[in-house]
Amino acid sequence: MADYLSSAFELPVRDPVWGNIGLTPEFKRLTDEAAFQHLAGIRQLGPSYLVYPGAVHTRLAHSLGVFHLARRLLLTFAGREEELILDRDEITIFLAAALLHDLGHFPFAHSFKDLPLKKHEAITAEIISSSRLAGVIRRELGIDPELVAAVIDHDLPVPAGKTGERIGLFRRLLSGVLDPDKLDYLNRDAFFCGVPYGNQDVDNILDCTRILPSGKVGVDACGTVAVENLLFSKYLMYRTVYWHKTVRIATAMIKQAVMMALTDGKIKPEALYGLDDDAFCRMAGETDYLPLELVASVRRRHLYKMVTEFDEEEGELLIDSLSSSPEERLEASIQASSRLSSLLGRDVSPEQIIIDIPEPISFETDMDVLQGGREIDFVSSGTLFTTEVVGQFARSLRKLRICAEPSLAERLSVMRQDKITELFL
Repeated sequence: MADYLSSAFELPVRDPVWGNIGLTPEFKRLTDEAAFQHLAGIRQLGPSYLVYPGAVHTRLAHSLGVFHLARRLLLTFAGREEELILDRDEITIFLAAALLHDLGHFPFAHSFKDLPLKKHEAITAEIISSSRLAGVIRRELGIDPELVAAVIDHDLPVPAGKTGERIGLFRRLLSGVLDPDKLDYLNRDAFFCGVPYGNQDVDNILDCTRILPSGKVGVDACGTVAVENLLFSKYLMYRTVYWHKTVRIATAMIKQAVMMALTDGKIKPEALYGLDDDAFCRMAGETDYLPLELVASVRRRHLYKMVTEFDEEEGELLIDSLSSSPEERLEASIQASSRLSSLLGRDVSPEQIIIDIPEPISFETDMDVLQGGREIDFVSSGTLFTTEVVGQFARSLRKLRICAEPSLAERLSVMRQDKITELFL
């Protein structure tokens, strides 16, 4: 295990975050495939570059970073063989899942989140299992692509026996509290945005990660500080980058345009699968449908203005009424535009006024700590990050915002919040 992980990955890919990322010839051929190279056309942070001009890094670079950290994690376990011993096929399955985990990702980061579309993990699994890529995985890596897909898409069944147990473990390693995905995107996003908030002590985190006697993935006692740092970093990155007001408005504009196009049958869901940023913008520009012009407006940074915002307590009524589905939010925009047309004596179309409700954010603390020879849950380990504190983090970040086309926003800015609320209820 250790010999293969340390000596076989000799083909370097230079990365600004991690230095040299080593590939084997077989993994290098996998990265040459069109399905992987497609990720070079999808920005990791979507419209965040409108606020942070350096944030133009791609899903391809991120995927290589996740692969690199996954290999480093296995190297750490290889030095502690009493915790985990994997054969070469098992190593390859896990590393292939790390490398390919974002193949089905939509363009513009999370602008399509919550829309009535397949989950990107399911699309990724389909690409791995039923495309040209499946043959490459079998031929070059010598493994079953269905097992790689099962690590990524948790809705897929797993085989019985040892293989199924390994798939379950790999899922927890790749999608846990201190997983390679999160460690790469926090560090990478902070680097390219020019902010310090996402930086993680990766060496310490890997050293502290354990396969606990129960079979769970956890940390030893020194790892609680690493978890605390990650939780606070995630909070700061959401506050300053991911949910920055301008980024949220741009994201909401794209989401509204796509939701309206789907609802009116101007775009079929299947047409959105497999697009990169530029292909999506071309499709939007070539579709004869007025709301899709919002996509071009975002690209030109002709953004809507914020009319008002509510915190979770102030906007409780609207959040409770409209947070369950994008269909409800679109219907509320249609209703508000009709009322505004009557109130202002001018035509207001549904795409001109948007309500943005961020999805509930999760600060994962579901991890056990090995402390004094016992496994205890993280929140009971003496950390300040109790369930209540983590919940307050999430509540403080979640702002309901109403934004509108600039001239409309100017008219609405003089209205009281309670009157604006009434427009949507």
